[in-house]
Formats: sequence, C-alpha cells, structure tokens
Amino acid sequence: MLASQRNGTLYIGVTSDLVKRVYEHKQDLVDGFTKRYGVHSLVWFEQHETMESAITREKQLKKWNRAWKLRLIEENNSAWRDLYADIT
Repeated sequence: MLASQRNGTLYIGVTSDLVKRVYEHKQDLVDGFTKRYGVHSLVWFEQHETMESAITREKQLKKWNRAWKLRLIEENNSAWRDLYADIT
C-alpha cells in the first residue's frame, strides 16, 4: 500500500517485484493514479506464496472502507514511515 502522506491518498496494488514497482511509482515512471496524486511512500505490504493469493488479498483490501485501511497501516507502521529502504 502506497500513501501520499500520513492519512493521505492511498493506493493498493499487486506485483511480483515490489522493489521495482515501488521505484517506478516513486520516480513517476507509471502514468496514472499514483503519479497524478503523488502517492510515493510504501507504508504497508504483505508477501504471498502465490500470485493468486496476492490478487485475492488485493481485491479484498480494495473493498475495505478507508478506516480499516488506515487502522491496518497504524497497527503495523504507526509512524507512516516509508518502508522502501527496508526492502532494497
């Protein structure tokens, strides 16, 4: 999950290469939502054994209301620290 800032705009996506994908978003190499709204900080992520389970979870999270998503981030990353450095 990427965020523009604490309690800001959120983006949820799935990828097989998290480091590459976050880098692309950070550098605005991907046209669309994250570039338009400045959503560049990796604030939460999960790893899955299969792409199928990752996609299922992505769809589940996208259906969550905003409060649930914020709580998920707060429970695991209360400082809203950009986790990108942790995965590179």
